[in-house]
Amino acid sequence: VYVHRDRRITEDMVRRAVAAGYEALVLTADTPIVGARERDLRRGFGMPTGLDYANFRTHDAAEMPVRGLAHSLDHDAHDPFEPGLTWADVRWLRGLSDLPVIVKGVAHPDDAEAAVEAGAAGVIVSNHGGRQLDTAIPTIESLPDVVAAVQGQAEVLMDGGVRRGTDVIKALALGASAVLVGRPILWGLAVGGEDGVRAVLEIYRRELDSDMALAGFRSIEEIRTLGPSSLAPLVRGHAT
Repeated sequence: VYVHRDRRITEDMVRRAVAAGYEALVLTADTPIVGARERDLRRGFGMPTGLDYANFRTHDAAEMPVRGLAHSLDHDAHDPFEPGLTWADVRWLRGLSDLPVIVKGVAHPDDAEAAVEAGAAGVIVSNHGGRQLDTAIPTIESLPDVVAAVQGQAEVLMDGGVRRGTDVIKALALGASAVLVGRPILWGLAVGGEDGVRAVLEIYRRELDSDMALAGFRSIEEIRTLGPSSLAPLVRGHAT
């Protein structure tokens, strides 16, 4: 979920999500404006003509500009998304349905606390794949502080650079409820469609199973129970 300047669009999307059986809303909160995605700019990356946003056709907004591509540095009024989100908007989004709201883009413990106070059921420790803010802290480094700040009052998920089974183990040991995977899913989709996505997830599952055995873990719960001390077989000089 992105909050649109025209709130009716977001309200309609939430109603449709509820009707379609979705079980949660994930609010992207770390993109008030689009970052300087220099790789896209260098390549002149843009969307082919003739494409539109099918989800917004009923609002005559199907031709909204594409964020984050060739116009990454063009922060003007034509951007359809609300650039001034506050914690009040989290409460507003919660009031639109009974679905739990998860706030994505949390990297600081103070923000994690504020998200919980605003009623978020969970937070996602994310730096938007490193594409938004140059030199942003790696998510694996900010994860422990966010977990400590939440104090078990909300789920804490993490994304960013999760490429191997050992990455999953590290995140779980540092307090993550689960990890999210972005780019590898898209790579699998591009190569093999639905079967490609399934193959990517299966690679993660096999690696996690094998890495747990090699590191001496008998269950996911054991990783969580042992916490950071369980990382000794996987890293050297790790500090939290």
